Amino acid sequence: MPNIHGKAYAMNTISPMKPWKTYILRFLFFFWRHYKPLGDGLVGLSFIHFARWVIVPRYAFPRLSEQQPKNDLQYDYLLFFSNFNGTWNQYIDAFSAVLFEGLNLIWRWSEKFPGSRPVTPFKNFIVRGQVETDYYYTAYPHAATNDVKAAHRVQLAFDDFERQSSGMPPAKFAEAYQQFLVKIQSDLGETGEAPVGT
Repeated sequence: MPNIHGKAYAMNTISPMKPWKTYILRFLFFFWRHYKPLGDGLVGLSFIHFARWVIVPRYAFPRLSEQQPKNDLQYDYLLFFSNFNGTWNQYIDAFSAVLFEGLNLIWRWSEKFPGSRPVTPFKNFIVRGQVETDYYYTAYPHAATNDVKAAHRVQLAFDDFERQSSGMPPAKFAEAYQQFLVKIQSDLGETGEAPVGT
């Protein structure tokens, strides 16, 4: 699948909205951007690299040349972009379980949105609007966000160990080294390809 690279999975969806609903959603995005506690649930899901919604008005689609006829569209469109670690099912399940109120608040303005609960109709809605990703950037394709956080903790612990062990006699150094390993062992994960699954 072109939308999987290493441990990262990219997902894009597009859903139509009646133009009058766009104004409501723009207001909600403005409010959400300025009232930070609304995004706390998303930040708490540590396997999500990012999630972003974009509204494209029906008259704003690009034209490649002046000869290309202007689009005469009935709907505005809501685009959703996200990168995450894990499988597609895990991602949608977590969104539905943790962020269902926010998802309902945003996607309810899209046509035929069934709600984020129960999860099966929500997954069907996502599948109908999902677009495969041909190219995307990921800084650490073979490391999950938790791997990167763990690497930072290992580096901090190593720096601390280096300062404290400088000049120690061999026996004391061996004991301190064992304590260092015990401290960081849960952060020594494995990078590489993600488990196969959707």
